[in-house]
Amino acid sequence: MAPQATSLVFIVRRCKPELVVPAKPTPHEFKQLSDIDDQEGLRFQIPFVQFYKYDPSMKGRDPVRVIREALAQTLVFYYPFAGRLREGPGRKLVVECTGEGIIFIEADADVTLEQFGDTLQPPFPCWEKLLFEVPGSRGILNCPLLHIQVTRLKCGGFIFAIGLNHAISDGIGLVQFMMAVGEVVRGASSPSILPVWQRHLLDARDPPRVTNAHPEYDEVADTKGTIIPVDDMSQRFFFFGPTEISTLRKFVPHHLSQCSTFELLTAYLWRCRTIAIQPEPDEEVRIIFAVNASTKLNPPLPTGYYGNSFALPAAVTTAEKLCKKPLGYALELVKKAKNKVNEEYMRSLADMLVIRGRPHFTVVRAFAVSDLTRAGFKKVDFGWGKPVYGGPAKGGAGTIPGVICTFIPVKNGMVKDGILVPMCLPAPAMEIFVKELGGLSKFVVSSL
Repeated sequence: MAPQATSLVFIVRRCKPELVVPAKPTPHEFKQLSDIDDQEGLRFQIPFVQFYKYDPSMKGRDPVRVIREALAQTLVFYYPFAGRLREGPGRKLVVECTGEGIIFIEADADVTLEQFGDTLQPPFPCWEKLLFEVPGSRGILNCPLLHIQVTRLKCGGFIFAIGLNHAISDGIGLVQFMMAVGEVVRGASSPSILPVWQRHLLDARDPPRVTNAHPEYDEVADTKGTIIPVDDMSQRFFFFGPTEISTLRKFVPHHLSQCSTFELLTAYLWRCRTIAIQPEPDEEVRIIFAVNASTKLNPPLPTGYYGNSFALPAAVTTAEKLCKKPLGYALELVKKAKNKVNEEYMRSLADMLVIRGRPHFTVVRAFAVSDLTRAGFKKVDFGWGKPVYGGPAKGGAGTIPGVICTFIPVKNGMVKDGILVPMCLPAPAMEIFVKELGGLSKFVVSSL
């Protein structure tokens, strides 16, 4: 496996941050977010990054200028992104479509794409230089909803980094916006998929009525200090390719043999991680994961919808059962939780979130997984072809470190595609976790 240059150091020269506004006047109006959008657990900034090679066919075209102009034109269609979030009664979030614009930073780095190494994946060296944090701009309310930095590289390639306010959109919605920008760069006068707001489609009923159990939002007392401490944290990235997944499948009982890679890997990691953090045997532990619900509704959400359209179902068991029973036990729990998500579940979820004041999902003895392997970041083409890497910029996300794990699609060197799994644990627990993997994921690609 070719190494990634994690020790690489380079200088980035930035221009003064600017606001890119829609290229034409847009309506000044107030648009409510859905009751799924504005839950506490989505009120954070999430960063993504795209690395692009030099393309001789684009010689003479400046990626900074081209993308800046395309953003302005695309924001005419996606004008809520150019607005600001306000909070109303009952903590309800609303976008005021002010047309103030999104943050855009032009930059140059004295480094080539090749210097990053053959295997591009998080953590990226000097990341804080590739998406500069403009002071006072990273709040959830009354701040820009998108932060973009385009950094030219010495080789003619460039890096496109973007920070998203997760309350207004999810990864799939952001990809839809980025694809639209790419289409405009390549000459389109409007996106092929027009954006659809219609956030009322995921609003609570009137009156709200909770008809399903939602253990992912249970209020759990942290009586033994089992929320992961933020000091003395170790982060490592593990690669799971076809060989590793095939090995894991040998432990799957016959009646679960049709399980997906996501279900299998989620169950396996939940079990290993629980063993590593050593909760008391009788304590409840949870696995929480994102399930795209856009097709679970009847009718499905319209094409072009770019709000958060996922549920976070949970499976709950005791630490002793999870750790002592075979992998099939955890896998069955994951499959059952995933299959709970249907139309009534989503309605009940929105109702519960409103009744309880838009709570955060449970983080005590919980492990949350978000699968971005199919979100489409690797398809985004701004005219320079598809990215060498496209996806999350960091391993963990969210308001509490160590709780959320993102599955990231990567190519391991030049050989095979697979899933990169970032794990963030206290240092002693990380050593147990690595031992529990037992060499299955031998590509421990980096440690912080």
